[in-house]
Amino acid sequence: MTKERIILGIDPGTNILGFGVISIDAKGPHYVTMGVFDLRKITDPFEKLANINAGVKELIAVHGPAEMAVESPFYGKNAQVILKLGRAQGAAIIAATEAGIPVAEYAPRKAKIAICGNGAASKEQVETMVGKTLGVDLDPKYLDATDALAIALCHYYQTSSPLASPGSSSSWEKFLAANPGRIKK
Repeated sequence: MTKERIILGIDPGTNILGFGVISIDAKGPHYVTMGVFDLRKITDPFEKLANINAGVKELIAVHGPAEMAVESPFYGKNAQVILKLGRAQGAAIIAATEAGIPVAEYAPRKAKIAICGNGAASKEQVETMVGKTLGVDLDPKYLDATDALAIALCHYYQTSSPLASPGSSSSWEKFLAANPGRIKK
C-alpha cells in the first residue's frame, strides 16, 4: 500500500508565480489546490522575492508537502527574464530547503512531455490534460497554476515509474520484484 504524500509544484515568476498541490495515494494523484501569487503591484524586486519566500513557507505550513517540484528557468529572447525567473525560483527553493523538504527541478519541456506527450504543447493543452488527469475542471485563466500542477505531476511520474531513471538497474530490479507475474520466460 502506498503511503499518502503531498507534492507542491511551483511555476516561478516575479510577476505571477503559480503553485499547485497534489496528493498521492495508492490510487494515484489527486488535486488538492492551486493558485497564483500576483506580485505585479509590488515595485521593489527584492520585496517580490521576500513575498515569494513567505508565500511558499505558508503553503508548506498549510499543506505539509513531502516534496517540492519547481520548473527550471528557460532562456527566451531576453536574458533578464531568465535572471528574474532564477531569483523567483531561488526564493521558493530556500523556503522548501529551510523546511527540510527535498526539491526537484524540471525543464518546462520535460513537464510538457510527461503531461501531454509533446514537449511543444501549449499552456492550454497542458491545462486540459492536467484537468483530465486529476478529474477536475480547471479555469484556463490560471495557466501559471496549472503549469505548477503539471510540474507536480511530472515529479510524481518521475519518482514512481521504473522507467524514470534510464540506466538505473535498481529501478528495474524494484519493478521486477514487485511484479513477478509480468516476467515471461
